[in-house]
Amino acid sequence: MADTLHMVIDMQRLFDEQTVWHTPMLREVLPNVVRLCEGFQGRNGFARFVVPETAEAATGTWARYYRRWHMLTGERIDRSLLDLVAELQPFAARSLVIDKLVYSPFKVAGVTERLLSDGIRHIVFSGVETDVCVLAAVMDAVDLGFDVTIATDAVGSSAREAHEATLRLIYPRCEDQIRLASTDEILAER
Repeated sequence: MADTLHMVIDMQRLFDEQTVWHTPMLREVLPNVVRLCEGFQGRNGFARFVVPETAEAATGTWARYYRRWHMLTGERIDRSLLDLVAELQPFAARSLVIDKLVYSPFKVAGVTERLLSDGIRHIVFSGVETDVCVLAAVMDAVDLGFDVTIATDAVGSSAREAHEATLRLIYPRCEDQIRLASTDEILAER
């Protein structure tokens, strides 16, 4: 499927390590994210959530957000926490990497145009968090007209209940636009 991209959302040290944004499910889904990266060799994209230097440097409600999470602003954070987890770095070295200050990578200038010019029409999503950044990216992709598949066993959240509710209640409401499939099912179609 030359028109398909595997998009990995926020699989970073910031969410893997013992920070206030720790996402325990990241380790649970990581083996399937790696399998997808291997299966989509050369057709992976990685979105990384990056932070503003200060809360005041953020725009709109993001300024209020970073006043709450001030310990994670650029002036205070160990910037290496923004790196992808070690297991994914070899794949990212040969892939599109998108740094985003907001939930969705599609809000970054030029991303949609690049994907379309590369012939991408279908995006398989994995990563964290099912109910926040993955959700925002999926909804933007749908609005932009991409075919969307979510690897249900390759997404996770810091709130397991929200993860499960999103997979059970939110995504199925868009069944004509969002396909749910396991890593095995997705790789079998390659």
